[in-house]
Amino acid sequence: MGCWFPGFRDLSLLSTPPVFSRHSKEGASSVSSGRKMTKFLQLYGWDLLLGSVAAFYVFTIPYTKVEESFNIQAMHDVLYHRHDLQKYDHLEFPGVVPRTFIGAIFISCLASPVVLILQLLRLPKLYGLIAVRMVLGSIILSTLRFFRIKIRKKFGPQVEALFVILTALEFHLLFYCTRPLPNILALALVIMAYAFWLDDSYMATLRCLTFATVVFRCDILLLLGPISLELLLTKSVSLCKAMKCCITTALTGMVLSLLVDSVLWQRIMWPELEVFWFNSILNRSSEWGTHSFHWYFSSALPRALLVSYPLCLAGILIDRRIIRYFLPVFMFVLLYSKLPHKELRFIIGSIPMFNLSAALSASRIYNNRKKSVWKWLYLIMMGSLLVSLGGSVITFMASYDNYPGGHAVKVLHQMSPNKDNFTERWVHIDSFSAMNGVSHFCENNLPWRYTKEEGIRLEEFQHRNFTFLLNEHPKVEGFKCLCAVNGFSKARIQAKFPPIILLKEPKVFIHGNLRSQDIINSDWPGCP
Repeated sequence: MGCWFPGFRDLSLLSTPPVFSRHSKEGASSVSSGRKMTKFLQLYGWDLLLGSVAAFYVFTIPYTKVEESFNIQAMHDVLYHRHDLQKYDHLEFPGVVPRTFIGAIFISCLASPVVLILQLLRLPKLYGLIAVRMVLGSIILSTLRFFRIKIRKKFGPQVEALFVILTALEFHLLFYCTRPLPNILALALVIMAYAFWLDDSYMATLRCLTFATVVFRCDILLLLGPISLELLLTKSVSLCKAMKCCITTALTGMVLSLLVDSVLWQRIMWPELEVFWFNSILNRSSEWGTHSFHWYFSSALPRALLVSYPLCLAGILIDRRIIRYFLPVFMFVLLYSKLPHKELRFIIGSIPMFNLSAALSASRIYNNRKKSVWKWLYLIMMGSLLVSLGGSVITFMASYDNYPGGHAVKVLHQMSPNKDNFTERWVHIDSFSAMNGVSHFCENNLPWRYTKEEGIRLEEFQHRNFTFLLNEHPKVEGFKCLCAVNGFSKARIQAKFPPIILLKEPKVFIHGNLRSQDIINSDWPGCP
């Protein structure tokens, strides 16, 4: 397990510079460069590892899903429409519940210099989508860096190293860390709260969780409650100081949200209050599907944590120091399990702490690997790491094909005839395509025009002047099916190699208007 990554104690290969003649200037320069590289890797090597994995996911799968729709459209509108509020997408498609603009504005401001350069270079807006996602990912990874530094301070460099390796081998955390979900915006504050918690900065912990609850995700209250209770029971904070801290932070977040969101939503509102009323009081979130009580523990967490799942459970038995941190986070997942509508993103804030518990287990197993019983645990752990890597690769491949709408728009822009043949090209995007990868960042400038007009019956399209259709229907009267874009369907297990096969089927179809011969005569691949 000795490795060149910084964090392990065996750094001899990394820290020993090459030997040169004492009087050689080139040798001295190389020694100096080697030392600088060693120091750089010691400081930022783990960040480069996590950042490279997250960036790989961004560039290979740049598109977004319906859950990310509000924030991604808001970022687009802030960057490209600026003060022209009447063009903002949320006024036409407000969604089921309102969300705050605070996160979208903050990320857009950070990404705006890059987007400005992209506009000057006349590059497609899709690069702007990559830019905002990279900015968000940088924020999350910065908080992870802060967290792992506190891990090194409290538990040692070996636990820090194993924490990073386990995180890198998992798919979901690094995949989601660049996706503009409200849960991910809240995740940045949750990870910071964990770091302050490890550092015994308890008031800062409460402030981060309270602000995340009031502004980004009201359900972080289910995490704030158990952590606050733990701090009170261990007499880490007094009740009076804790209440004062939480109330002042909550009022600050509420006022900020009221000021920003009332202007952009054009009515007086506090978004997370409406979300809380919709999900908790009315309990209408169950309209989007339900799962059994144990689903987080029997399905979501095993998929997200992989080998870290059994290791994190063993962590509370192997190292008692983690119990005070593990139990409140475990209670958070347990409390969330009472809500019938369940998704992994709802509890994604628990993964960093569970990975810390897993890293403590892995560290103990590694340190005792030469003992009779422990060596078998060590071999099992090493094999499980390889299984985790394979599981993440399979999940990535399935996710790559899970955005057929985005891939369809890309094919449309690549295959359509030269723009000189047309003055305008109207593209209708149906709900299924919009939910599976299409956003305003995927659109091109004139002569392209796009609409997501709803309520059009299938037989009515032949009477409209749409040039192209992107929808889930293989046949539309008055249009020719030009291309079918496959999407992930299901995974099938088989007895031979490879043991798992990912099956795909046509999900989104590109149709061309039969009245346009230039389109019909183009070299499209056709539909099955």
